[in-house]
Amino acid sequence: MKDFTPTPRTRIKRLPKRARYDRDTVYSILDAGFVCHLGYVIDKHPFVTPTAYWREGDAVYWHGSSKSRMLLALEKNPNVCLTVTHFDGLVVARSGFHMSVNYRSAMIFGKPYKVSDPEEKLAKMEKFVERLYPGHWNNLRPVHKQELKAMSVFGLHLEEAVAKVRTGGPIDEPEDYRLPIWAGVVPVQQVLGAPQDDGRLAPGTSAAPKVTL
Repeated sequence: MKDFTPTPRTRIKRLPKRARYDRDTVYSILDAGFVCHLGYVIDKHPFVTPTAYWREGDAVYWHGSSKSRMLLALEKNPNVCLTVTHFDGLVVARSGFHMSVNYRSAMIFGKPYKVSDPEEKLAKMEKFVERLYPGHWNNLRPVHKQELKAMSVFGLHLEEAVAKVRTGGPIDEPEDYRLPIWAGVVPVQQVLGAPQDDGRLAPGTSAAPKVTL
């Protein structure tokens, strides 16, 4: 796969050694996440909205109510900045100046497009469900036409993107390594808890679906 070409918006200037422009890194960050933040403008005012997303090939998708202010705004002014961040650890240094965090982040710029065809929109929703609950789509009640009409799906081709990654321990001043102060990394992980039913399961209900994050 061809790497992303740095642009004035994606070229990392602060700590450029942490920049990643290869698609494998950007895609791995996207695929490891579930919630992104979308930046956009309405009436000259900036907004950032968290929303669930999924990736299909060289595009990411998200959905929402057809009356969503964000999605209606994107139809009029289709320019977004989409970001995904994973917090991997607390980096504890020997001075406050060198305290940091380990992270993986991806930033994508572009013009999203609306998925209008009902069959394509339904197929996208199947991808969304299967992304989290593999094999569970066929267990669900079919989507009603009115439900499909009440939902909007948008996509964004991955053409202008960059990742930024920090790993490893603290980087202290040479003279500070003699100080008797603990330094290192406190790892942070996201884990799934045990499923909790809604208290209204019908007799003979199957087990909770397996989740993949």
